[in-house]
Amino acid sequence: MHKSELRHTYKALRENLSASEIDKMSLQIANQSLKLDIWKFEFYHIFLSITKHKEINTEYLLQIIFGKDGNAVIPKVKGAELEHYLLTDSTKLKISNWDIPEPEKGIKIQPEQIDVVFMPLLAYDRSGNRIGYGKGFYDKFLSRCRPETLKIGLSFFEPEAENIEVSEHDINLDYCVTPNTIHKF
Repeated sequence: MHKSELRHTYKALRENLSASEIDKMSLQIANQSLKLDIWKFEFYHIFLSITKHKEINTEYLLQIIFGKDGNAVIPKVKGAELEHYLLTDSTKLKISNWDIPEPEKGIKIQPEQIDVVFMPLLAYDRSGNRIGYGKGFYDKFLSRCRPETLKIGLSFFEPEAENIEVSEHDINLDYCVTPNTIHKF
């Protein structure tokens, strides 16, 4: 299946999920993530959910990050790139034109400082190839991170059996966490 078809398919699958299903599976994903050996790091990049797109509720993962004395870093779209800000008690959020909760200002964090990136996605395959919304924000961002930065996808669904088409700039996942399992690539 081509990327555009997969985007359409997985948006439709998400659309069929109820709010209670999303909340339950989001909690299961957070609980699964506790099995990963990642909780000794300092900076965890995490997206804040776009509720109307029925994305995974990342509040549970944020609670884990803070509970493990980690620092949460959140993105802000700036032109064709992402900027990254430390999430603190005083961070003021604003809903962007993309319907993403973003920091208005704050302490900037450079991509090279980030240890773990929790990534939004629509679909992925058994090789760790992922499909996002198609703007390339995360691939550009990941290309600026250290090679050892862990890239962890979060998905309500299991991987596609067949490999997804990739472009030369696409960056693979190291893991994908679902409500029932962790896929390692």
